[in-house]
Amino acid sequence: MRQTLDTVVGQSVRPARWVIVDDGSSDATPQILAEYAARHDWIQIVTRQDRGHRAVGPGVVDAFYSGYAAIHPQDYEFVCKLDLDLRLPPRYFEILMQRMADDPRIATCSGKAYVEEGGQLIPERHGDETSLGMTKFYRVSCFEAIGGFVREVMWDGIDCHQCRMKGWIACSWDDPDLRFVHLRPMGSSQDSIYTGRMRHGYGQYFMGTGFLFMAASALSRVNQKPYVLGSAAMLWGWLKAALQRKPRYDNPEFRRFLRAYQFRALLVGKARAARELTGRA
Repeated sequence: MRQTLDTVVGQSVRPARWVIVDDGSSDATPQILAEYAARHDWIQIVTRQDRGHRAVGPGVVDAFYSGYAAIHPQDYEFVCKLDLDLRLPPRYFEILMQRMADDPRIATCSGKAYVEEGGQLIPERHGDETSLGMTKFYRVSCFEAIGGFVREVMWDGIDCHQCRMKGWIACSWDDPDLRFVHLRPMGSSQDSIYTGRMRHGYGQYFMGTGFLFMAASALSRVNQKPYVLGSAAMLWGWLKAALQRKPRYDNPEFRRFLRAYQFRALLVGKARAARELTGRA
């Protein structure tokens, strides 16, 4: 956490206001946050009651909105949902704001996540057509126009597709100056990494992803750790939800758009399918 705090404080362009939500921590988190808030008057702490359990998806979004409620969004041009387990490069916010200023079609963006293994930085796998959930940088007007984040496990995928539905761009860049270190691997969970992969499969089902696209997505990840089994867990998460007839995202228009986009992506790739929607070459 201190790494995130220090790298945000050290940004070339710092946030005008940083609202940090303490989700009922029982460790030294409150004391550490109070220390930084005392030194920097642009940092504000919002404390929520401990739920007694970790709720991935809805809990993350609930925490975000506890912080969002503490500001007047209309007073700001940009907003960033930021996790406290990251190490950011020094010009991270500056570069994102400059790129959004250069292209008004960009609604949400981010850099790319890396994890440290054996003294090396290993990239997490994320498509260029999405902004990463741990650091979603948004144009406030676009965030408000899509209705914000849904309180579900696939909130960080649904929002990017909602942006595309409105003709906007959701993207991430792998530039060296935008690479950040993720201190907790993507798809991990409080139980096991396999639980995280199954949760991703369920999230894809909830969002509206079809089986063919889900199978292709799982197959494309067989060379990622945990090899083969991680992909199998993702696919099983989707199949289990389908067999149990779990509810899906209650927006038929969104699901039709998603299926059409995914079908096109199977033919030409996700990057080209996304570019076609926004008229980019």
